[in-house]
Amino acid sequence: MNNNQYFFEYLQNSPPIIELVWFMIGVSLLSILILIIYLKYLRTHLRSNEKIRETYQMKYELHLITYLYSGNEEETISPEQQTIIDELKKDLSDSFKRSIVVATLLKLKNEISGELDESIQKLYYQTGLINFSISKLRSRKWYVVAKGVRELTQFHIKEVHDEVITLINHPKNEVRKEMQLYLVNLFSFKGLDFLDVLQTPLSEWDQIQLLEVLQRFDDQQVFDIKPWLKSSNDSVVTFALKLADIYIQFQAKEDLIELLDHKSEKIRIELINVLGNLNIIEAKTILKNHFIERSQQEQIAFFKMMEKMPESDDESFLLEYIHHENFEIKLSALKILKMINSNTFNIQKHKGTEPDFVKIVEYLENN
Repeated sequence: MNNNQYFFEYLQNSPPIIELVWFMIGVSLLSILILIIYLKYLRTHLRSNEKIRETYQMKYELHLITYLYSGNEEETISPEQQTIIDELKKDLSDSFKRSIVVATLLKLKNEISGELDESIQKLYYQTGLINFSISKLRSRKWYVVAKGVRELTQFHIKEVHDEVITLINHPKNEVRKEMQLYLVNLFSFKGLDFLDVLQTPLSEWDQIQLLEVLQRFDDQQVFDIKPWLKSSNDSVVTFALKLADIYIQFQAKEDLIELLDHKSEKIRIELINVLGNLNIIEAKTILKNHFIERSQQEQIAFFKMMEKMPESDDESFLLEYIHHENFEIKLSALKILKMINSNTFNIQKHKGTEPDFVKIVEYLENN
């Protein structure tokens, strides 16, 4: 008691700044205490939810396995299966239980194949889960929409194509990405038709993901990239160039050559790389004739292109650039010259004295 009186007297006689410090210490300690209590409550709540989730998951797994193995050839749906469907329907009105049912279905779907996989998809229809997924497409919350499209993709629901494609220019990239993956996963190369009307950017990561999905399909059907090469959306043009390169779209040669005058330097540089990979000689002649008009990055890309298709006719052109101020151009010019005419290379190597030239010559002679 005396200690408390002494402390309060000390505060009363202390300067205001000391009183403020003690007040702040008290508030901080109280906040810490409240936070500790809340964290303990939160952890207990999460553990409780996890136990409930595990219980329901075991229950639904048992239901689903029973459903899968209780069918018979005489009836489309056996009485035992119908009982399970009815029980699941009752729980689907609860969003927590519904999320567990969906997760359990997907888990089983990833572990089995063939007729059992078809049975799971059938159950997805019979329980009405498909309606919940479709309803998410109309949500005002973008992450709910994205989740709905992802579920439709995972369960391979093709018949909602027309509704999903309306999200093509959704303001959120996450939604657009799920829409694009839905189309390509379910419709393969035909799903790329969305590129015809895409107005929003197709990010580099989105392009990589789409290409990864396409490469899973065994039958690499013929598709026409020409409309996409003419797109006003630069990201669509860039993606079309990747498709041209990977799937060797030599039939689009004329349209590719026309892109040499594209307004985007980035696209022109990527194009030059693709033209080299496709070994389109006509483009090489055009670029050689207008080399000076190109940016330095395009010039560097052109020399890399020439390395892929060296010809003896290039010699006079190369001799003009073996002393170029740019190191990469100079390196490529000497490298190609050595490939097409080693005698001319040996003559020219003694005519350069600048350090970079000498280093390049030494490197090429030893490699």
